[in-house]
Amino acid sequence: MEHELRAEYADGSTPQDPDAQVKAWHVVRQDGMTAMCGRELDPGSATRTADDWGTSGLPLCHSCGALYLREVP
Repeated sequence: MEHELRAEYADGSTPQDPDAQVKAWHVVRQDGMTAMCGRELDPGSATRTADDWGTSGLPLCHSCGALYLREVP
């Protein structure tokens, strides 16, 4: 199954804000908008490859990470 990371922005920020800060990176399945933890994410939010999961310094959703690890080898 394909996965990617999708950004959740800090309160009051949107993907269209030039200085939008990422609150957390969530794991979604196959270009989805619903994170594995159940949070609905903005279709315009930034994405990253799932290979970036676990990268030091990225604010990652703990729940998404736990579920992601159960799906990938």
